[in-house]
Amino acid sequence: MLDFKFAKFAAFINCAVPLVLLAWDGYYHRLGVNPLEFITHTTGTLTLVFLTLTLAVTPLRKLLGFPRLIQLRRMMGLYGFFYGCLHLLCYVWFDKSFVLGAITEDTFKRPFIFLGMLSFLIMVPLAITSTNKMVKRIGGRRWNRLHKLVYAAAISGVIHYYLLVKADTQIPIGFGIVVLSLLTYRIINKYFPAYTQRSPLRAERQQ
Repeated sequence: MLDFKFAKFAAFINCAVPLVLLAWDGYYHRLGVNPLEFITHTTGTLTLVFLTLTLAVTPLRKLLGFPRLIQLRRMMGLYGFFYGCLHLLCYVWFDKSFVLGAITEDTFKRPFIFLGMLSFLIMVPLAITSTNKMVKRIGGRRWNRLHKLVYAAAISGVIHYYLLVKADTQIPIGFGIVVLSLLTYRIINKYFPAYTQRSPLRAERQQ
């Protein structure tokens, strides 16, 4: 138990490392010719990274036979929301100077902005209901149904990224493949669970 608590602590620290490195590079003016754009894109990419890691926890837990991994899912999800908040803040501050009318107009005018906003809005109730107290309040079954929306957030985020970069689409396509694979795993696990169970050989190796 102590070892896994340390592992959780180490994971928590490592999830914050990208932000520390971003601040460090900003302090030393190493963010390229357009620092504001670099910060906006980096926080957006980190949001997708942690959303994807959140989705990957359950399949990894089942495939590796390591149930304690589930304890990292909430952390990954909240870090995804945290970086999503930073990404949105960069947009409304650097791009629109907190002008609500301009933000609203841009959201409904440009599809990739709309999808980015949609992804963030989906994450809001997921973050709010991430505590144990909220799970008990709304009930485990309804909580599980609600948190399946994380796939919608990830898909919207991937399309948002794809439409944003336009030419160099390798990274968003990579994210899309991973998210689609994780969604496919969930579907197979639900309707054909025998195909996603650990093999007896793997189970023997882990004993």
